[in-house]
Amino acid sequence: MRFHAPPADLARFFTTFYRVEITVPEGMRVADALQPEWGNLRFFAGDLPESRSPEGDRIENADFVATGPSSGPLNFSVGSTRLWGIGLLPLGWTTFVGQSAHLAANRAFDGRKDAAFAPFVPLADDLDAEPVHERKEYERLVRFFRHEAPRHGREDPRIAAIHAMLLDDDFGDVAAMARRAGLTTRTLERLARRAFGFPPKLLLRRQRFMRSLARFMLDPDANWSGSIDGCYYDQSHFVRDCHRFLGMSPSDYAALDHPVMAGFVRERHRLYGSAVQTLDRPSAT
Repeated sequence: MRFHAPPADLARFFTTFYRVEITVPEGMRVADALQPEWGNLRFFAGDLPESRSPEGDRIENADFVATGPSSGPLNFSVGSTRLWGIGLLPLGWTTFVGQSAHLAANRAFDGRKDAAFAPFVPLADDLDAEPVHERKEYERLVRFFRHEAPRHGREDPRIAAIHAMLLDDDFGDVAAMARRAGLTTRTLERLARRAFGFPPKLLLRRQRFMRSLARFMLDPDANWSGSIDGCYYDQSHFVRDCHRFLGMSPSDYAALDHPVMAGFVRERHRLYGSAVQTLDRPSAT
């Protein structure tokens, strides 16, 4: 896996551009699950994944898979394949996708068949994720988002402000966020659903959980008790969130192999200091 930072003029829209190669014995497939994340566009060459979203969408035989922001695991299996992935920050979603994020929350789509993702089909036609084409294809991605991809409306500065607050441990409740943003709670709720996919209360809860999950994934010898975020009241509080965001208990999750995600999280943290998308700050790259 190789991660590429978006250039400075695009950094407010994206987490990273990343190219991944997965190689397994012929006829075999590897299975794993994506953790809660922001929206993504993924373009495959080689074996195509079978994916199941938290809402139950089943995507097969698609070389362009788009996912909305998620609060649960997206299970997948795939054989030997190559892919380019594009992580969309909330401002990137509202700018380039346009569709309200709550309509795509916890969903997966065949990008060639869904109208909301039609503008990105030219990338699916152009990218093969071959190592020898990596620099050229990265430049193709930059050129596409600079000059070709349609943009929807004027950028709303409140989105980046709310995003920054989600990453601030001092904000434990929605009322405090609304006061800092100079918004009514109702306006904050509407804006959060449109740009982030979920109500602010759930977003705060997801951030707290993802801080804990990232710590656990970064240390192969870690245990959950040493990873739990300080904002949790007690361990049972954390266990409830683990069921909510991963669909299983902490011990069950720890017992699973994570053949794709374990390496992805550690390498991402090594390069960027941020193990998972949901902990990326606006324009952090």
